[in-house]
Amino acid sequence: MKVSKSFEVFAKEAPEVQSAWMETVHKLDAASKLDKKTEELAYIAVMAATRLESGLPFHVKMAKTNGATREEIISAILVGLPAVGNTVISALPVALEAYDEV
Repeated sequence: MKVSKSFEVFAKEAPEVQSAWMETVHKLDAASKLDKKTEELAYIAVMAATRLESGLPFHVKMAKTNGATREEIISAILVGLPAVGNTVISALPVALEAYDEV
């Protein structure tokens, strides 16, 4: 799956740091007690709440690959609405465009 342009530049310009980062990510992933779909949905919720929209397409596709429905993607994004307000809605078009891609 295609990663964001930012992540591509990170990997190209700082490969040692990116490698160390990914090693940590893989270890955290292995330690998680969540199933892959739930983990991706939770990650999407965090990304929407923190306005990290560049990574949404990748993680939406990962969630979809692991069985997430379009409605679950929407719910994951909107779960942060009471806590952080309507800033999460800007993630909807980015996420749904990625979900709907063939």
